[in-house]
Amino acid sequence: MPTYLTDRSSYATPALAVLGAVQVALIASITLLVVPLPAIQAEMGLDRADLALLTSAYGLSFSGLLLLGGRLADLYGHRRLFTAGMALFATASALSAAAPGFAALLLGRFAQGAGAALAAPAALALARTLAPDPARQPRLLAVWGTLSVTGATAGSLLSGVVAALASWRWTFALPVTVAVLALATARRLPAPEPGRAARLDVAGAVLATAGMVALSYGLLHASAVPTVTGGLLLAAFVAVETRAAAPLLPLSFLASPARAAALLAVLVTAAASAAHTFFLTLWFQQVRGMSPLLTSAAFAPYLLVLAMGPVAGRLAGRFGARAVTVAGLLLGAAAMALFSLIEADTPYAGVVLAGLLLFPVASGLAFSGATVTALDGVPPRRAGLGGGLLNTAMEAGPTVGLAVLTAVAAAVTGPRHDPAAVTAGYATALAVAALVFTLTAALVGVARSPGKRQP
Repeated sequence: MPTYLTDRSSYATPALAVLGAVQVALIASITLLVVPLPAIQAEMGLDRADLALLTSAYGLSFSGLLLLGGRLADLYGHRRLFTAGMALFATASALSAAAPGFAALLLGRFAQGAGAALAAPAALALARTLAPDPARQPRLLAVWGTLSVTGATAGSLLSGVVAALASWRWTFALPVTVAVLALATARRLPAPEPGRAARLDVAGAVLATAGMVALSYGLLHASAVPTVTGGLLLAAFVAVETRAAAPLLPLSFLASPARAAALLAVLVTAAASAAHTFFLTLWFQQVRGMSPLLTSAAFAPYLLVLAMGPVAGRLAGRFGARAVTVAGLLLGAAAMALFSLIEADTPYAGVVLAGLLLFPVASGLAFSGATVTALDGVPPRRAGLGGGLLNTAMEAGPTVGLAVLTAVAAAVTGPRHDPAAVTAGYATALAVAALVFTLTAALVGVARSPGKRQP
């Protein structure tokens, strides 16, 4: 038996820590450029369309390539794809930091997302390999589920601090540092088994990638043509998968109602996380007149999520992953309801602070419980697919959530742009998020548990 399975004390725990840091860095990179966007706009002379494309570039390639990345990891080896993904991620991050202009920065962000899509599913598969004991895996997955919230929080806080104290180019120091550390330790990770036959569903890969990118772009930019095109491509992807000999995503993988509900819980929680952060950031700066640094500091309560991994793991072991997920979703509904009470003159120390303290607890529980349920019974040969699908739900959530809730806010605000009208739009959108959380909690609560193995 390989030593990494028998001698855990030698390096299994440090290796898990590195893999966890990678997941945090991959998610943090989504929001690294959000706060410094005005500085980038001024330096490069960008218009609004350029900023929108630059903001979405990383997420488009990341979400669009995740299913393919997971399948490639299962076919060609998790360590091999992890190494390739991190090498691309490190190179693209460094090139983005040194980008002389908009085109180079945009290309770097697209390449960053592609590297992340290769590395993220493989990192989760490797983490499960390093903790092969079935009794330990639910706790590991519960902790892993909180890493995305940690990453999103780290990205927002770091970008605000860097925007206030240094050049925006230093925001890429985190991804470069973590990627170099991961590459330095990659040799000690489990190697793939040799001689495995490699079959790739090329048609499915093309349709899934093109469909996700087109749909995400259309939703983010409120454009009908790419949205419809993306929907049609994804419908074609489903049709191809029903007939493919070796499908990219076997539809039987989603046959379990509990797994489907858990993935929905991930999507909804990620959507609410991105949407309320977006609305509150605008409200803090445009309505309340706070600086970027103070805005980042306002989200400091989200550091509570750092403690949620171990707590959620113990709760899942005692009460079950489904109960933890439902509790997290209901607490998320409560947090959104608190945020929906904001008015133009609402002070920070009140419903806003209460919601900011409650949401990291809610999201930590929801992500942890849903991650355990979504990956329950997934065999090692499908570990990359499971990780890719989980991360796809996590990446699709912000795209869908921002598109829908921004449209709700705009409809309520109407032609007026005074602080009261803008705040009313944000509050209504957050009330809708609270309702969606509640409905999702009910759905997760009635979904039956999946089988232990999937075909």
